[in-house]
Amino acid sequence: MREPEQLGPYRYRQSDACFPLGQDSLALAAFVTLRRGDRVCDLGCGAGALLLLLAARQSTLELSGVEISPEDSALARENLAENGLTGEIYTGDLCQVCKTLPAGGFSLAVSNPPYFRVGSGGDGGGTRMEAASLTQWCAAAGRLVKNGGRFALVHRPERLAELFAALTAGGLEPKRLQLLQHDDHTPPSAVLVEAVRQGRPGLEVLPTRLMNRR
Repeated sequence: MREPEQLGPYRYRQSDACFPLGQDSLALAAFVTLRRGDRVCDLGCGAGALLLLLAARQSTLELSGVEISPEDSALARENLAENGLTGEIYTGDLCQVCKTLPAGGFSLAVSNPPYFRVGSGGDGGGTRMEAASLTQWCAAAGRLVKNGGRFALVHRPERLAELFAALTAGGLEPKRLQLLQHDDHTPPSAVLVEAVRQGRPGLEVLPTRLMNRR
């Protein structure tokens, strides 16, 4: 078990097998649009870091998550309970679990999904390799959020065209975008996108965020 981390007012525990909490998730939690009483579902929630980060921003959220790993799911439940938060963590394959949840039952879905296709040569180990395709990931989000609901995620810039196509196929219109880069001398390493279910066309591109700026 890794040393616990403090996420705002909340204590976050993760096992050695969990994908480590990184800057991408922290940036996504700060980027996503939150509204009082949002019903939130984190797709691929791991041990629940994003749920804690969002709850630290807005205390009135209804929290849910979907996670394929039974061990991570159990930790996510424990992290919520130990911090005095309530929520539902569903264990199983993303595509199968989302079919059992009510369509349009959430106002917000979030995700820091696996970045690389199996066999693509991408790094990050098995936890960063897709089990479900990007199209399936966006279709699940598009089913879960109500009309006017949002889906916010972080991904790799080189897959942005594929991501936009997957979002559109899932009935989600990209509305906000922000690139992340480590400093002025490196290319962007990640991209944040927020889409709206059945939203009108029109994309707001925010200034690039420098992660290592002091």
